[in-house]
Amino acid sequence: TLTMGTAMIMGRKTFNSLPGLLPGRRHLVLTRDPLWQAAGAERASTVDEAMALAGDDPVTVIGGAEIFSLFLPLAERIELTEVLADVPGDTWMPDPRLNGSWTEVSREDYPEQGDRPAFAFVTLRRT
Repeated sequence: TLTMGTAMIMGRKTFNSLPGLLPGRRHLVLTRDPLWQAAGAERASTVDEAMALAGDDPVTVIGGAEIFSLFLPLAERIELTEVLADVPGDTWMPDPRLNGSWTEVSREDYPEQGDRPAFAFVTLRRT
């Protein structure tokens, strides 16, 4: 559950893909473009700068793949949605459980329903 004041960190492409600003959340956008700006977003050029901007707010990293890999060493918990089907796409994240440093602590499975494939909500904790 996201709480008011949550700092959502994302890349520029992820920010641009949103239908609009998500209410009650800070939008911190990590980008290499020093001139990039957007209403309602705060720009950062490094992980350290994004974390400094977040301050004491809880942080949620929402993508894309490069942003996930940059912040993974700082993460304590991963809230993962596993889509249990082969779905075309251009972005993916390697399973963090494969290196043994993450443990599954919670899982909710949902069956296929109509055109929606089966999926699971999974919580991982760093071991």
